[in-house]
Formats: sequence, structure tokens, C-alpha cells
Amino acid sequence: MKAVAAAIGVLCLSPLVLATTATMAAAGSGAASKGAACAPGGSSVDASAVAKQVAAILGGQGGDGSIRVEGLELPDEQIPHAKTIVATGIALKVPERGQVVALATAIQESRLRNLNSGDRDSLGLFQQRPSQGWGTPEQIRDPVYAATKFYKGLLEVKGWQQMTITQAAQAVQLSGFPNAYAQWEPLARALQQAIVKTLPNGGTGQTGQEPGTAPGGAGGCRPGEDGPGWGSIPEGTVPAGYKIPADASPKARIAIDWAMHQLGTLYQWGGTCTAPHGPDPMGRCDCSSLMQQAYAKAGVQLTRTTYTQVKEGDAVPANTLKPGDLLFTRGTAAVPEHVGMYIGAGLVINAPRTTKPVRIEKVGDWQILAVRRIPALNS
Repeated sequence: MKAVAAAIGVLCLSPLVLATTATMAAAGSGAASKGAACAPGGSSVDASAVAKQVAAILGGQGGDGSIRVEGLELPDEQIPHAKTIVATGIALKVPERGQVVALATAIQESRLRNLNSGDRDSLGLFQQRPSQGWGTPEQIRDPVYAATKFYKGLLEVKGWQQMTITQAAQAVQLSGFPNAYAQWEPLARALQQAIVKTLPNGGTGQTGQEPGTAPGGAGGCRPGEDGPGWGSIPEGTVPAGYKIPADASPKARIAIDWAMHQLGTLYQWGGTCTAPHGPDPMGRCDCSSLMQQAYAKAGVQLTRTTYTQVKEGDAVPANTLKPGDLLFTRGTAAVPEHVGMYIGAGLVINAPRTTKPVRIEKVGDWQILAVRRIPALNS
């Protein structure tokens, strides 16, 4: 499982993972999970620099070019992948030490990049091989799936928590370079500790919220038109009787129409949405790339991630929605984790999460944290 060089874009974090990020991140495994700041070879990492880079990128500001950390040469791409690995571990109730093992493994195998090639048929963050039973190429290129498979393999290793990080990683990976993982333990530990601080409730406690559902009680904002009259909307379908509102601007109509033509295409975390119906899964859409490409068809440029899209255009109240407005949910109003487009009549189109297709949902089923109106779409 030898990593090779490649690059791929960053982006909208998997809702499947982020809906469960508040489960058990800080649950360590005793003294063994703490460890020293230095690897056996004596190499060290500036944990404060890692924390600053993590906070900047996951906070939506983008990487700080003045920060240099060995192993994080492409932080805007690598840190969101690291967050997916940590959040997947939390969702599976894997303790802190297991998350560090997973991060050290992915750093060694791919430098935390979702590679589309490698040694023989190795793919993805962990350079897992379809021929060795890890899954299909499409599955392995899904970071949530890949991390889940790694964790399940780790949990099947008897006594893994008493092993060194490199021994535990090797027990899962069976690498031709079994001692290579140790060098990345300090960076993996620094990443894990920095990332959990960015998660809801600091990675502790439990929200009880399922993906795509709005938590009860106060909080968030509700528009006046929630779409209750539509009833159940099957995945990938247009509700009978829906039409793009006559008052939608010409550009908004184009964006909505294009997005609706992607209904039923499967979500792909990190997908570009440039070929949603094509054979390459990375051409499919995640939440923010669906918005970016729909707007692009209308001649309006959006940035690529949910973190940056929430800063574009103008903030507007949720009771004044117009077709084409961007609706944000999950996470916080400042750093939301999911985005969709209001299409009128109390409906929102979005790419929900891994294993789910682009679909239309009722706005009333969302806890709206922020609404952004892009002036260029209404010009």
C-alpha cells in the first residue's frame, strides 16, 4: 500500500459523519492514549502550529501560508480529510488512540489525500485495494467508507490498544513498510487533539440528532413557508405539481433547473459535480459542489466549500426566502456543515450525504442556521 502523488479538491464534509460528531471524541484509552510528543525516532511536531492551521481551515478562513508543518504541505486538502477520519471514529465510538492510529495510517499511505491510484490497485486515503476485499473502487474513494473499513479492521485486532501505534496500523494494513507509521504519530496526535476541539460540544456529549433531521426545541430559524402540504417526497423525485416559481429571477431559474436535472445522482463527498451522471464517482456532487455548479450554469461564480459559501452574498432572514437562496444547516451559523438551495414553494434541493441521492426536501425538515442571497443571481 505504497502512496503515490496525486491531488484532489477539498470539501463539504460528509453529513453522515457530521451528524454524529458529538458522540465520544474525547473518550481516550487511559495512559496509553496520551503518549509523548515525540515519535520513537525523536521527531517532533509543533502542536500549536497544527492547532492554528486546523482552526483556520475548519473555521473557513483557509490555510495560513506562513505555517509550515512537515506532512501538512497541502493543509486545505489534508485537514478536512483528517476531520472526516476523526469524526468517523467518533461515530463508531472508537477511542482517541484508535483515531490516532487511523490518522497516522492515512498520513503514511496517502498524505491524507483521496488518491485515485497507488501501488497496484491501491486507492483512497488508506490505499485500500479492491482486489484484497476492501470494497469497490467507488466505495474506497468515499472517505467515510474507507475510514469505516479501517476502523472495523482495527477493532477486530485483539489487543490493539496495548500495541504501539505502528504495530496497530500494520496489523490492519499489512504494509510492505511496517515501520513507516511511527514517524507520523506526533502529527496524528496533534491533528486529533486539534480537530476534536472544532466539533460540536468539543467532541463530547451526544446530540441524538440523525442525519438530515432538525433537532427539537428552539434554535435555528424557520421560514414562513415550510412546505408541509407536499407530504412525503420520495428520493430523487420532483413533487407532483411543483413548478419553478414565476417570480424567480432568470438566473435563479437556470440554477434551479440544472440542479433538478441532477436529482437521483448519488452523493460523493469531495465530488466536483462536473459529471454527475458519468461513470467516475468523483464527478458526482457533494452539497457545496452542487451549489457551485448550479450557480455556474447561470453564470454566477461561487466558492467551493460550505465554509466559504456561507460568507458570500448577503445574509437575509429565513422568512424572506427567494428562489436560489442558499440555506445552511448542521454545525453552527458561523461554520455550517451542509448547504442546499431554496427552490420556492417551501422546498430545498440538496445533496444530502453518502449513500443518498440529490433530492428535494421540505424546508420545514431543516434547522436553518443561515441564509445567504447572492446578488448576482438576482440581477
